[in-house]
Amino acid sequence: MKAIVLFDGECNLCDASVQFILKRDQGYHDFASLQGKTGQEFVKRHHLPATIDSVVVIERGVPYIKSDAALRIARHLHGGWKLLTILRIFPRSFRDCVYDVVAKNRHQWFGVKQHCALPTSETRARFHD
Repeated sequence: MKAIVLFDGECNLCDASVQFILKRDQGYHDFASLQGKTGQEFVKRHHLPATIDSVVVIERGVPYIKSDAALRIARHLHGGWKLLTILRIFPRSFRDCVYDVVAKNRHQWFGVKQHCALPTSETRARFHD
């Protein structure tokens, strides 16, 4: 069963992260924008805050947010990226604090998307509206 990644569809960092995952996850993840219909359905179904400002990974029906979501993604990437899961040795509160600093500043640091990137024909089936 595939995991689904809910991401901010207006964020350049988030878009770059999705492209990064697509190249390295061997098809394990599907994707939906938090602003889209499917993303909003997942938010409601899993009782997440309507104003959630985090990447969300839903794996086997369980939602993970912030650093837990990022580490869940990393464990399914090929290459040395799986080694990032060692960061779980740090308390979630610390990891999420670092995550929150990046999340709070991501639009300022990386910009806001002016145009949506269109998935390639190979990846189109992995995106849900």
